[in-house]
Amino acid sequence: MNDINNTLTRSKEITEKYFHFLDRHIADVISGKADDFMEINQIANRLFISHKHLTDTIQKETGNHPCHFYDLKILDEAKRMLLETEKSVSEIAKILTYDPSNFSKFFKKFVGQTPGKFRKENKK
Repeated sequence: MNDINNTLTRSKEITEKYFHFLDRHIADVISGKADDFMEINQIANRLFISHKHLTDTIQKETGNHPCHFYDLKILDEAKRMLLETEKSVSEIAKILTYDPSNFSKFFKKFVGQTPGKFRKENKK
């Protein structure tokens, strides 16, 4: 029974470390401390586990692939910048290391509308 508890605890620990790492890493990209977003395998290396182990653990703990949460956290930052700053969609795309047209496609795929339309409909 103790091995099962240790495995569950370790899975939760890996998941928490992954989410914490994402938050810090995304903040570093936005602030300019990091030039680009890391790949999942690079993040796994930083967490001292294999890419497969990270992916399997996150999927087991959450039901979703690690990329899913990475994308959602990037989108949360994009939404925040669209609503809280006067930066253009193009500037926000560049801050998030996207080509502006790819950023718009990425945003629309998840949100269902373009960044410009999102801003117009949600900004107070």
